[in-house]
Amino acid sequence: MGWTREFFASNIGRKVVMSLTGLFLSIFLIAHLSGNLLLFVGQQAFNEYSHFMATNPFIRIVEIILFISIIFHVIYAIVLTINNRKARAVKYAVSNSSENSSWFSRNMGIFGTIIFIFLVLHLGNFFVAARFENLPKIALDNGQKVKDLYTVVVTSFEQWWYTAIYVIAMVVLGFHLVHGVHSAFRSLGLRHYKYIPLVKNIAIAFAILFPAGFASIPIYFFIDSLT
Repeated sequence: MGWTREFFASNIGRKVVMSLTGLFLSIFLIAHLSGNLLLFVGQQAFNEYSHFMATNPFIRIVEIILFISIIFHVIYAIVLTINNRKARAVKYAVSNSSENSSWFSRNMGIFGTIIFIFLVLHLGNFFVAARFENLPKIALDNGQKVKDLYTVVVTSFEQWWYTAIYVIAMVVLGFHLVHGVHSAFRSLGLRHYKYIPLVKNIAIAFAILFPAGFASIPIYFFIDSLT
């Protein structure tokens, strides 16, 4: 098991862990946005979805994997950022750092920190409320009573400051994804030189479409609250 320890302690091993957890979290974003878009459908649809997510045993297992992925992603990101800063300090004596890395890569630590702070706020507002708070219940069409998370979410999005924080966080997430998705493919050796432009375009498209999709939700409900 010595080689395994050495691999995960190496920069390459850390980048592999970062890439795998990052891609898993990206897949989660796709699923999460799909569920959140039910807010546009209405109260019944979203509450039924949120109840399913809160009570399904398989989803609970996925949540554990998700939280573990977040923890590993954050820890390895911190370690890699520290190592990269040390390496960059040495390289700076020879050449300017902007020549050795992109603006996105140099600011990944800042992007990640902002996203993590937002994630803590987001989980505190919605995940904790859905799981542990005694929220008012609403009857579904089948008569089943479930927590009314829809009202909690919409009420939050009607507040300008929360909507502003959410939108800013999604912009930062977009910056993070532009570099992160592209780097993940490269670190995992899934990038052939012929397909480099395609991989870059996929990363850019993902980094624009999904954060924009998330941001559209609070913007819609905030504007709707003004009318």
